[in-house]
Amino acid sequence: MKNGKIGYAVVGLGVGKAHVQAAAESENCELVAVCDIIQEKLDRVVESYPGTKAYLNFDELICDAEVDIISICLPSAMHADFSVRAMEAGKHVLVEKPIDITVDAALRIEDARLRTGMKAGVILQNRNNAVMKPIKEAIDAGRLGKMVLANFAVKWYRDANYYIGWHGTWEMDGGGSLMNQAVHTVDIMQWLMGNVASVHSTMGIYDHDIETEDMTASVITFKSGATATFVSTTCAYPGISTDIQLYGTGGTIEADADVLKRWKLRDSDDEDEEEEDMLGKYGGGNRAVEKADPTVITGHKSMVEDMVLAVIEDRDPQILPTEAIKSVRIVNAIYESARTGKTIYLD
Repeated sequence: MKNGKIGYAVVGLGVGKAHVQAAAESENCELVAVCDIIQEKLDRVVESYPGTKAYLNFDELICDAEVDIISICLPSAMHADFSVRAMEAGKHVLVEKPIDITVDAALRIEDARLRTGMKAGVILQNRNNAVMKPIKEAIDAGRLGKMVLANFAVKWYRDANYYIGWHGTWEMDGGGSLMNQAVHTVDIMQWLMGNVASVHSTMGIYDHDIETEDMTASVITFKSGATATFVSTTCAYPGISTDIQLYGTGGTIEADADVLKRWKLRDSDDEDEEEEDMLGKYGGGNRAVEKADPTVITGHKSMVEDMVLAVIEDRDPQILPTEAIKSVRIVNAIYESARTGKTIYLD
C-alpha cells in the first residue's frame, strides 16, 4: 500500500506503458514502481510520473513492500515464470495476453494462484469493448436463434521493424499473427460461440523474414454444431479490419472490432428501428460510447481498474487464468493442424 491506496507496479515497458497510464489515472491505486532492463524506458516513465520508483532488477521489485499488484508485460514466453515469482513473493498479478505460449506454462500460473492465495488476472480487454456486452447478451438470450456460421478475420499489418527482437519467434512469441495479434479475437470467438470441437488450418510466411507465420486460415467447428472461419495476418497493408460476423437462424450481427456494423434480429418488434438505435449507440466505437457515457471504461484501463477493485473487494478479477488458457489451447491446435495437415480435435 502507498498513501492508503493499493500499490501498483508494471514490469516491461513496451505494452506496459498502457498499464502505467491506467494505474496512474486510477483513483483506487497508486503507481508505485516500474521495472525494465532498459534504463531509458525507466527514465521516461519517471519523468512523466515523478516519484515512481524505477527498478532494473525484478527481484528487487517483488521485495518492495509498497507494491501490491504487478502487471506482467514481458515477452509472452516469460509470463508464467515472472507471474509465479511475483505471486510467491506475495504480489497479485495482471498478466498481458497471451497468458503464456503453452497450456502447460499457463497452468503454472493457475497452480501458483491456488497455492499462494494471490489473485491472478489476464488482459483480454477486447471483451470490454462497449459493443461486446450487448452482443454477448443477445447470443446468450437466444436472440440470434441457433448459431450457424461466424467469420472472424484479423487483417492487420506489421512492417519489418516490428519483428526486430523477440516478435516472430517460436521460442518467445509462441507464434506470429495468430498468437500475438489475433489471440484477442480467438478469445472473443470462443467467448461468443462456445467450446471449440475441432480446427483445420493452414499457415504460411508471405511478407516477413521471421520464424513464425504471418498468415493463418482456419475452419473452426464448435460443440454447438456451428462453424466459423478464422483468418489472421500481419500482411494486409496498411491494416484493414478486425471482422466479427455472427449469423444465426434468428439474426445477424456484424462488427469491426469495437464498431458495430449491422444488427438485424428477427424477434425485434421493429428490426430497422432497433438497428438504427444500436448503430447510434455503438456505431462510433469505444471512444464515442465513452464520450456519451463517462461511466463506461474500455481498453487496458478497464482491466487494470478491475484488477485493483478485485483486490480491494477481495473477489476474483474479470478473467482468470483458466479462462485465458482456452485461447492458447485453440491457437496451438491451429498451429498443430497447419503443421500436420490434420484436423485437430479438442477435448
